[in-house]
Amino acid sequence: MKDTSCCSGPSALTDETLARTCKALGHPLRIRILRLLIQRQECIVGDLVEELPVAQSTVSQHLKVLKDAGLVLGEIDGPRRCYCVDRSRLAQVRELLGEL
Repeated sequence: MKDTSCCSGPSALTDETLARTCKALGHPLRIRILRLLIQRQECIVGDLVEELPVAQSTVSQHLKVLKDAGLVLGEIDGPRRCYCVDRSRLAQVRELLGEL
């Protein structure tokens, strides 16, 4: 009988996490938003809207997808919505991609 322990890949949960994250990154505007957030450390939606050629509702929709995928953290500060990159999650995604 062959020993296949060296060939066992990542768990299904890891595969699902990576697939969900890659799907969230599957739109060029989401990648642009992520890059802007990485550069700025933190951002208010209005700041992003000024940088991007789309409506605020579109930016908000893309931020929701990134947040649902765990790539972005957000909080409400009065009338403002502030977002930042979840750097630990981004590091995890880099590691998972490196395992492919």
